Amino acid sequence: MKALLLSGGKGTRLRPITHTSAKQLVPVANKPILFYAIEAVAAAGITDIGIVVGDTADEIRRACGDGSSWNVKITYIPQDAPLGLAHAVKIAEPFIGDEPFVMFLGDNLVKDGITKLVQEFRRGHSNAQILLAVVRNPSDFGVAELDKATGRVVRLEEKPLVPQSDLALVGVYMFDHMIFDAVKAISPSARGELEITDAIQYLIDHGHVVASHVIEGWWKDTGRLEDMLEANRFVLDGIAPHVEGDVDSNSSILGKVRVGAGSQVVNSVIRGPAVVGEHCLIENAYIGPFTSIYYNCVVRNAEVEHSIVLENSRIDDIGGRIEDSLIGKNVTVTRGDQKPHALRLMLGDNSFVSVP
Repeated sequence: MKALLLSGGKGTRLRPITHTSAKQLVPVANKPILFYAIEAVAAAGITDIGIVVGDTADEIRRACGDGSSWNVKITYIPQDAPLGLAHAVKIAEPFIGDEPFVMFLGDNLVKDGITKLVQEFRRGHSNAQILLAVVRNPSDFGVAELDKATGRVVRLEEKPLVPQSDLALVGVYMFDHMIFDAVKAISPSARGELEITDAIQYLIDHGHVVASHVIEGWWKDTGRLEDMLEANRFVLDGIAPHVEGDVDSNSSILGKVRVGAGSQVVNSVIRGPAVVGEHCLIENAYIGPFTSIYYNCVVRNAEVEHSIVLENSRIDDIGGRIEDSLIGKNVTVTRGDQKPHALRLMLGDNSFVSVP
């Protein structure tokens, strides 16, 4: 059995972060999102992984390498343009061959992994199996209708105005080789993409069996800032405390907190769950719950809560608290002493700034 991880796409909902970085490599609890997917696949016993890549292919390759860090083999599959999930399946046929496979969207997190799903698919006799979750806003997702007696999927609809159920498709799918007939038979949707929901519906309409698995734990599609922060909160809530860096006697570490090697905490409070990466300086600062600070960062004379701060960034001498924020790489946030006092900003497209 093989795995297909999707890491193309432009990540428009996370701009400006994704102008310069792959959305699948934005860290959640100081680990790139894509790594969680690779770990889930490896834990399910799958060692042959194809990663579909687009404009950020070089960055994905540098981060993941040949897969040996996870004891798997990674093959990279270039996609010229993000033309839909079914298109990604279509171009992956030479890699997949006749083997069954799991398709995992690289910006999705599933709390309990996919091992049970893989085991169910291997034991069963279905041509496809989809992962579903109960959601409050089904109109924002692909929605599945199930046969109440068998649990089989009878109909799929992409972002319906009037949903027929509250079961949304999670970004994990299981397929056998019949899916390749489906992706070749469908036409692009109104938005010009080959939709995976159309391909699965093709299987249903042609008498193939599509099974479902409704998950009980949380899952997140991290395509938006609020979802990224919520995923960060979920993962941080499950960490075990571990301090490798130096914490002076004037500092307090409260709750589930991780501090990486080479980091210094000076006259500060870190209230968990929170994680501080390697070689950071936290001085005269407050790091609040559900915050992750990546490596080589400085937070001095500042407060940060419910936020993600990427590598090599600096937050220094600000008057208020930063919260509910995603701060990119190599960013400096500081209070200037020039007169006249004014906000001085350099912001990318689609940025959002809230000031007191």
